[in-house]
Amino acid sequence: MTAFDYWSITQGALATISLSLASIVLGVPLGLALALIRWARVPGLNGIVYSYVSIVRSCPTVTLTLLIFFALPQFGISLDPVPAAIVALTVSTSAFNCEIWRSALVEFPRDQYDAALSFAMPRATRMRRIVLPQVWRASLPGLVNEMTLQIKSTPAVAVIGIVEITRAALRVGSNTYEPLPPFIFALVLYGLIVFVLIRLQRMIEVRLRHGGIA
Repeated sequence: MTAFDYWSITQGALATISLSLASIVLGVPLGLALALIRWARVPGLNGIVYSYVSIVRSCPTVTLTLLIFFALPQFGISLDPVPAAIVALTVSTSAFNCEIWRSALVEFPRDQYDAALSFAMPRATRMRRIVLPQVWRASLPGLVNEMTLQIKSTPAVAVIGIVEITRAALRVGSNTYEPLPPFIFALVLYGLIVFVLIRLQRMIEVRLRHGGIA
């Protein structure tokens, strides 16, 4: 492998990081919103969210990517590969994040919420100061686990022309006729990305234990 080959795979890693980060930034709060709808049992919306989560969780990311990229133009919505990939990854991770958030909400001691209600604390304040801090702590490990899975799901978007780590390594291997070195380098890059994410999780958990984050 030449220096250019290493750089090509590194560029794929930058694409992987960018797509993953965008979908995580969008998917985590979207998952929380969906979980809150289910937790509150909002009439009408609760059934829609349940169906959405069930369908998306059963759909492979690669199929979802193809569906968004090729089916949406039939309804007059045409997306370039990068936006389509972000939408597909966001839709996928939001469904799984919804269940992670919802699990924490189900375990949340409801009597604390009712106690705040008895003191006439506004709903937004109850959520911000009582519910979300505890739910955030309980959800963090599951959310980070889903983030690592999201990073490893990015090869699915290669079907619409996105060159991420795996696609870049495959191209280099095809050109050099030596597939092992580029895939080993790709594996190292995936490991580094996940390692950084896990280190961030541990740093946040330490700060949470010491009361550094509300």
